[in-house]
Amino acid sequence: MNRRFVTPLAVLIPLLGLAGIATNTKAPYVALGPGPTFDTLGEADGKPVVQIDGVEPDATSGQLRMTTVGVNDQLTLAQALTVWISDRYALAPRETVYPPDVSKDDVRAADQEMFTQSERSAELAALHHLDMPVTVRVAQVGDDAPATGVFREGDQIVAVAGEQVTTAGSVQRAVGAVAPGTELDVQVRRDGVDEAVQVTVASRPGDPDKGYLGITTEEVPEVPFTVTFNLADIGGPSAGLMFSLAVVDKLSPGPLNGGLAVAGTGTIDSDGKVGPIGGITHKLEGAVEDGATVFLVPADNCAEALTDVPDGLQLIRVESLAGAIDALAAVTAGGDAPTCG
Repeated sequence: MNRRFVTPLAVLIPLLGLAGIATNTKAPYVALGPGPTFDTLGEADGKPVVQIDGVEPDATSGQLRMTTVGVNDQLTLAQALTVWISDRYALAPRETVYPPDVSKDDVRAADQEMFTQSERSAELAALHHLDMPVTVRVAQVGDDAPATGVFREGDQIVAVAGEQVTTAGSVQRAVGAVAPGTELDVQVRRDGVDEAVQVTVASRPGDPDKGYLGITTEEVPEVPFTVTFNLADIGGPSAGLMFSLAVVDKLSPGPLNGGLAVAGTGTIDSDGKVGPIGGITHKLEGAVEDGATVFLVPADNCAEALTDVPDGLQLIRVESLAGAIDALAAVTAGGDAPTCG
Protein backbone atom coordinates (compact mmCIF):
# COMPACT_ATOMS: atom_id res chain seq x y z
CA MET A 1 0.00 0.00 0.00
CA ASN A 2 1.21 3.46 -0.85
CA ARG A 3 2.87 5.19 2.13
CA ARG A 4 0.79 8.33 1.44
CA PHE A 5 -2.29 6.35 2.48
CA VAL A 6 -0.74 4.25 5.26
CA THR A 7 0.32 7.22 7.43
CA PRO A 8 -3.10 8.98 7.47
CA LEU A 9 -4.80 5.66 8.15
CA ALA A 10 -2.46 4.99 11.06
CA VAL A 11 -3.61 8.26 12.60
CA LEU A 12 -7.27 8.09 11.56
CA ILE A 13 -8.04 4.59 12.84
CA PRO A 14 -7.06 5.32 16.49
CA LEU A 15 -8.93 8.62 16.30
CA LEU A 16 -12.03 6.84 15.07
CA GLY A 17 -11.63 4.34 17.89
CA LEU A 18 -11.35 7.11 20.45
CA ALA A 19 -14.38 8.87 18.96
CA GLY A 20 -16.35 5.65 19.19
CA ILE A 21 -15.40 5.23 22.82
CA ALA A 22 -16.22 8.88 23.61
CA THR A 23 -19.66 8.69 22.01
CA ASN A 24 -20.65 5.32 23.46
CA THR A 25 -19.13 5.27 26.93
CA LYS A 26 -21.17 6.75 29.75
CA ALA A 27 -19.46 9.36 31.92
CA PRO A 28 -19.89 9.28 35.73
CA TYR A 29 -21.24 12.84 35.66
CA VAL A 30 -24.46 14.78 35.25
CA ALA A 31 -24.87 18.20 33.65
CA LEU A 32 -26.48 20.90 35.77
CA GLY A 33 -27.92 24.04 34.23
CA PRO A 34 -30.87 26.42 34.21
CA GLY A 35 -34.19 24.59 34.44
CA PRO A 36 -37.66 25.86 33.59
CA THR A 37 -39.24 28.60 35.68
CA PHE A 38 -42.92 28.85 36.58
CA ASP A 39 -44.91 31.96 37.41
CA THR A 40 -46.73 31.03 40.62
CA LEU A 41 -49.27 33.75 39.84
CA GLY A 42 -49.91 32.29 36.39
CA GLU A 43 -51.03 29.00 34.90
CA ALA A 44 -49.47 25.67 33.96
CA ASP A 45 -51.24 23.20 31.67
CA GLY A 46 -54.38 25.32 31.77
CA LYS A 47 -54.66 25.48 35.57
CA PRO A 48 -53.56 28.14 38.05
CA VAL A 49 -50.20 27.16 39.53
CA VAL A 50 -51.61 28.25 42.89
CA GLN A 51 -55.36 27.63 42.93
CA ILE A 52 -57.63 28.94 45.69
CA ASP A 53 -61.22 27.67 45.87
CA GLY A 54 -63.96 28.83 48.22
CA VAL A 55 -63.05 32.50 48.20
CA GLU A 56 -62.50 35.04 45.43
CA PRO A 57 -58.73 35.56 45.09
CA ASP A 58 -57.44 39.11 44.93
CA ALA A 59 -56.26 40.35 41.54
CA THR A 60 -52.49 40.09 41.02
CA SER A 61 -50.03 41.57 38.56
CA GLY A 62 -46.46 40.99 37.51
CA GLN A 63 -44.79 37.67 38.16
CA LEU A 64 -43.55 35.58 41.09
CA ARG A 65 -41.42 32.94 39.40
CA MET A 66 -40.16 29.80 41.07
CA THR A 67 -36.93 28.54 39.56
CA THR A 68 -35.45 25.08 39.02
CA VAL A 69 -32.18 23.39 38.12
CA GLY A 70 -32.09 21.19 35.03
CA VAL A 71 -30.32 17.83 35.37
CA ASN A 72 -29.09 15.97 32.29
CA ASP A 73 -28.17 12.38 33.10
CA GLN A 74 -26.60 9.52 31.13
CA LEU A 75 -23.94 11.70 29.50
CA THR A 76 -21.41 10.15 27.18
CA LEU A 77 -17.74 11.11 27.52
CA ALA A 78 -18.12 13.32 24.44
CA GLN A 79 -21.15 15.08 25.89
CA ALA A 80 -19.38 15.55 29.23
CA LEU A 81 -16.49 17.22 27.41
CA THR A 82 -18.93 19.54 25.64
CA VAL A 83 -20.50 20.45 28.96
CA TRP A 84 -17.10 21.01 30.55
CA ILE A 85 -16.19 23.71 28.01
CA SER A 86 -19.68 25.24 28.16
CA ASP A 87 -20.46 28.41 30.12
CA ARG A 88 -24.10 27.42 30.53
CA TYR A 89 -23.78 24.03 32.23
CA ALA A 90 -21.63 22.52 34.94
CA LEU A 91 -20.53 18.96 35.56
CA ALA A 92 -21.19 17.26 38.88
CA PRO A 93 -20.38 13.68 39.95
CA ARG A 94 -23.44 11.57 39.24
CA GLU A 95 -23.38 10.10 42.73
CA THR A 96 -24.14 13.53 44.25
CA VAL A 97 -27.53 13.49 42.51
CA TYR A 98 -28.16 9.75 42.22
CA PRO A 99 -26.40 7.89 45.06
CA PRO A 100 -25.16 4.49 43.90
CA ASP A 101 -27.07 2.63 46.62
CA VAL A 102 -30.42 4.31 45.79
CA SER A 103 -32.49 3.69 42.68
CA LYS A 104 -33.41 6.56 40.39
CA ASP A 105 -37.09 5.94 41.13
CA ASP A 106 -36.43 6.18 44.86
CA VAL A 107 -34.58 9.48 44.36
CA ARG A 108 -37.52 10.86 42.40
CA ALA A 109 -39.98 9.64 45.02
CA ALA A 110 -37.99 11.35 47.77
CA ASP A 111 -37.83 14.56 45.74
CA GLN A 112 -41.58 14.44 45.19
CA GLU A 113 -42.21 13.91 48.89
CA MET A 114 -40.08 16.96 49.73
CA PHE A 115 -41.98 18.96 47.11
CA THR A 116 -45.32 17.97 48.60
CA GLN A 117 -44.11 18.95 52.07
CA SER A 118 -42.91 22.29 50.71
CA GLU A 119 -46.41 22.94 49.35
CA ARG A 120 -47.90 22.23 52.76
CA SER A 121 -45.38 24.41 54.58
CA ALA A 122 -45.86 27.21 52.05
CA GLU A 123 -49.61 27.27 52.65
CA LEU A 124 -49.22 27.24 56.43
CA ALA A 125 -46.57 29.98 56.41
CA ALA A 126 -48.85 32.17 54.30
CA LEU A 127 -51.85 31.59 56.57
CA HIS A 128 -49.81 32.37 59.67
CA HIS A 129 -48.50 35.56 58.05
CA LEU A 130 -52.07 36.62 57.28
CA ASP A 131 -53.19 35.81 60.85
CA MET A 132 -55.66 33.22 59.59
CA PRO A 133 -56.71 30.43 61.98
CA VAL A 134 -54.49 27.36 62.10
CA THR A 135 -54.63 24.87 64.97
CA VAL A 136 -51.80 22.70 66.25
CA ARG A 137 -52.98 19.17 67.00
CA VAL A 138 -51.46 15.97 68.29
CA ALA A 139 -51.14 13.60 65.35
CA GLN A 140 -49.44 10.76 67.19
CA VAL A 141 -48.32 9.85 70.71
CA GLY A 142 -45.19 7.74 70.95
CA ASP A 143 -45.02 4.44 72.80
CA ASP A 144 -43.52 4.64 76.29
CA ALA A 145 -43.07 8.41 75.88
CA PRO A 146 -43.60 11.08 78.56
CA ALA A 147 -46.83 12.01 76.75
CA THR A 148 -48.22 8.46 76.82
CA GLY A 149 -51.49 8.43 78.76
CA VAL A 150 -51.52 12.22 79.02
CA PHE A 151 -52.16 13.35 75.47
CA ARG A 152 -54.58 11.92 72.94
CA GLU A 153 -54.50 12.02 69.17
CA GLY A 154 -56.56 14.99 68.03
CA ASP A 155 -55.83 17.14 71.10
CA GLN A 156 -55.37 20.77 70.14
CA ILE A 157 -52.34 22.26 71.86
CA VAL A 158 -53.22 25.80 72.90
CA ALA A 159 -50.40 26.82 75.23
CA VAL A 160 -47.16 25.45 76.68
CA ALA A 161 -45.93 26.76 80.03
CA GLY A 162 -48.47 29.55 79.81
CA GLU A 163 -47.33 30.72 76.36
CA GLN A 164 -49.68 30.40 73.38
CA VAL A 165 -48.36 28.24 70.54
CA THR A 166 -49.49 28.57 66.95
CA THR A 167 -47.12 26.36 64.96
CA ALA A 168 -45.57 22.93 65.29
CA GLY A 169 -42.19 24.65 65.55
CA SER A 170 -43.33 26.85 68.42
CA VAL A 171 -44.46 23.75 70.32
CA GLN A 172 -41.10 22.08 69.80
CA ARG A 173 -39.19 25.18 70.86
CA ALA A 174 -41.35 25.70 73.98
CA VAL A 175 -40.91 22.10 75.09
CA GLY A 176 -37.21 22.12 74.22
CA ALA A 177 -36.65 25.13 76.47
CA VAL A 178 -37.77 23.14 79.52
CA ALA A 179 -35.14 21.23 81.47
CA PRO A 180 -35.60 17.45 81.37
CA GLY A 181 -37.22 16.16 84.55
CA THR A 182 -39.38 19.26 84.93
CA GLU A 183 -43.17 19.04 85.20
CA LEU A 184 -44.67 21.03 82.36
CA ASP A 185 -48.14 22.59 82.18
CA VAL A 186 -49.83 22.28 78.79
CA GLN A 187 -53.24 23.65 77.85
CA VAL A 188 -55.12 21.46 75.40
CA ARG A 189 -58.54 21.69 73.83
CA ARG A 190 -60.13 18.24 73.88
CA ASP A 191 -63.60 17.67 72.39
CA GLY A 192 -64.15 21.41 72.47
CA VAL A 193 -63.26 21.80 76.15
CA ASP A 194 -60.05 23.40 77.44
CA GLU A 195 -58.09 21.28 79.88
CA ALA A 196 -54.81 21.73 81.72
CA VAL A 197 -52.55 18.69 81.71
CA GLN A 198 -49.19 18.13 83.37
CA VAL A 199 -46.40 16.02 82.01
CA THR A 200 -42.81 15.46 83.15
CA VAL A 201 -40.55 16.03 80.17
CA ALA A 202 -37.72 13.70 79.30
CA SER A 203 -34.42 14.34 77.48
CA ARG A 204 -34.74 14.78 73.75
CA PRO A 205 -33.04 11.93 71.86
CA GLY A 206 -29.82 13.25 70.37
CA ASP A 207 -30.04 16.49 72.35
CA PRO A 208 -30.23 15.53 76.05
CA ASP A 209 -30.28 19.11 77.38
CA LYS A 210 -33.63 19.82 75.75
CA GLY A 211 -37.08 18.72 76.82
CA TYR A 212 -39.04 16.04 74.98
CA LEU A 213 -42.67 14.87 75.10
CA GLY A 214 -42.76 12.16 72.45
CA ILE A 215 -45.61 13.54 70.36
CA THR A 216 -45.94 14.30 66.67
CA THR A 217 -47.89 17.44 65.87
CA GLU A 218 -49.66 18.65 62.76
CA GLU A 219 -51.02 22.05 61.77
CA VAL A 220 -54.61 22.16 60.53
CA PRO A 221 -55.94 25.22 58.66
CA GLU A 222 -59.37 26.31 59.90
CA VAL A 223 -60.26 28.42 56.86
CA PRO A 224 -63.27 28.37 54.49
CA PHE A 225 -61.18 27.79 51.38
CA THR A 226 -58.70 25.32 49.94
CA VAL A 227 -55.30 25.90 48.39
CA THR A 228 -54.11 23.59 45.61
CA PHE A 229 -50.72 23.64 43.90
CA ASN A 230 -50.90 22.47 40.29
CA LEU A 231 -47.37 21.65 39.22
CA ALA A 232 -46.39 18.13 38.21
CA ASP A 233 -42.98 16.52 37.71
CA ILE A 234 -41.20 19.00 39.98
CA GLY A 235 -39.20 17.76 42.95
CA GLY A 236 -37.39 19.08 45.98
CA PRO A 237 -38.30 21.67 48.60
CA SER A 238 -36.97 24.87 47.01
CA ALA A 239 -40.30 26.22 45.68
CA GLY A 240 -41.62 26.89 49.18
CA LEU A 241 -40.92 30.63 49.37
CA MET A 242 -42.40 31.47 45.97
CA PHE A 243 -45.49 29.33 46.61
CA SER A 244 -46.02 31.06 49.93
CA LEU A 245 -45.69 34.52 48.38
CA ALA A 246 -48.27 33.60 45.74
CA VAL A 247 -50.76 32.48 48.41
CA VAL A 248 -50.26 35.73 50.34
CA ASP A 249 -50.60 37.77 47.15
CA LYS A 250 -53.87 36.08 46.22
CA LEU A 251 -55.35 36.42 49.71
CA SER A 252 -54.40 40.04 50.44
CA PRO A 253 -55.18 43.34 48.69
CA GLY A 254 -52.74 44.79 46.19
CA PRO A 255 -49.84 43.12 44.36
CA LEU A 256 -46.80 42.18 46.41
CA ASN A 257 -44.42 42.83 43.55
CA GLY A 258 -45.68 46.15 42.21
CA GLY A 259 -46.15 44.54 38.81
CA LEU A 260 -42.48 43.57 38.50
CA ALA A 261 -41.14 40.29 37.18
CA VAL A 262 -39.77 38.76 40.39
CA ALA A 263 -38.13 35.34 40.65
CA GLY A 264 -36.73 33.51 43.62
CA THR A 265 -36.09 30.31 45.48
CA GLY A 266 -35.81 28.97 49.01
CA THR A 267 -37.24 26.38 51.34
CA ILE A 268 -39.79 27.51 53.90
CA ASP A 269 -41.19 26.13 57.11
CA SER A 270 -44.56 26.87 58.65
CA ASP A 271 -42.94 29.55 60.85
CA GLY A 272 -42.00 31.39 57.66
CA LYS A 273 -38.25 30.82 57.93
CA VAL A 274 -36.50 30.69 54.54
CA GLY A 275 -33.72 28.14 54.07
CA PRO A 276 -30.93 27.60 51.50
CA ILE A 277 -31.12 25.53 48.33
CA GLY A 278 -28.77 24.11 45.71
CA GLY A 279 -27.89 25.36 42.23
CA ILE A 280 -28.45 29.06 42.91
CA THR A 281 -26.32 30.34 40.00
CA HIS A 282 -28.22 28.16 37.51
CA LYS A 283 -31.50 29.49 38.89
CA LEU A 284 -30.32 33.08 38.49
CA GLU A 285 -29.56 32.45 34.83
CA GLY A 286 -32.89 30.76 34.19
CA ALA A 287 -34.72 33.65 35.87
CA VAL A 288 -33.05 36.28 33.68
CA GLU A 289 -33.78 34.27 30.55
CA ASP A 290 -37.47 34.34 31.48
CA GLY A 291 -37.50 38.09 32.06
CA ALA A 292 -36.97 38.50 35.80
CA THR A 293 -35.36 41.71 37.06
CA VAL A 294 -35.47 40.94 40.81
CA PHE A 295 -34.40 37.70 42.49
CA LEU A 296 -35.13 36.67 46.09
CA VAL A 297 -32.06 34.83 47.41
CA PRO A 298 -32.00 32.88 50.70
CA ALA A 299 -29.48 34.58 52.98
CA ASP A 300 -27.29 31.48 53.20
CA ASN A 301 -27.01 31.36 49.38
CA CYS A 302 -25.92 34.99 48.95
CA ALA A 303 -22.17 34.32 48.88
CA GLU A 304 -22.53 31.73 46.13
CA ALA A 305 -25.02 33.86 44.19
CA LEU A 306 -22.54 36.76 44.09
CA THR A 307 -20.01 34.62 42.23
CA ASP A 308 -22.04 34.80 39.01
CA VAL A 309 -24.71 37.50 38.88
CA PRO A 310 -26.36 37.95 35.47
CA ASP A 311 -26.52 41.52 34.15
CA GLY A 312 -29.69 43.39 35.02
CA LEU A 313 -30.71 41.19 37.95
CA GLN A 314 -31.14 42.68 41.44
CA LEU A 315 -30.44 40.21 44.25
CA ILE A 316 -32.57 40.61 47.37
CA ARG A 317 -31.45 38.83 50.53
CA VAL A 318 -34.26 37.10 52.44
CA GLU A 319 -34.42 35.18 55.71
CA SER A 320 -38.17 34.91 56.20
CA LEU A 321 -41.50 35.24 54.43
CA ALA A 322 -42.22 38.50 56.24
CA GLY A 323 -38.79 39.80 55.28
CA ALA A 324 -39.36 38.92 51.62
CA ILE A 325 -42.69 40.75 51.62
CA ASP A 326 -41.15 43.81 53.28
CA ALA A 327 -38.26 43.76 50.79
CA LEU A 328 -40.64 43.63 47.82
CA ALA A 329 -42.58 46.56 49.26
CA ALA A 330 -39.34 48.53 49.54
CA VAL A 331 -38.25 47.68 45.99
CA THR A 332 -41.59 48.62 44.44
CA ALA A 333 -41.62 51.90 46.39
CA GLY A 334 -38.14 52.76 45.15
CA GLY A 335 -36.60 52.34 48.60
CA ASP A 336 -33.76 50.27 50.00
CA ALA A 337 -34.07 46.52 50.46
CA PRO A 338 -31.53 44.09 51.94
CA THR A 339 -29.23 42.86 49.20
CA CYS A 340 -26.62 40.15 48.85
CA GLY A 341 -23.91 42.69 48.07
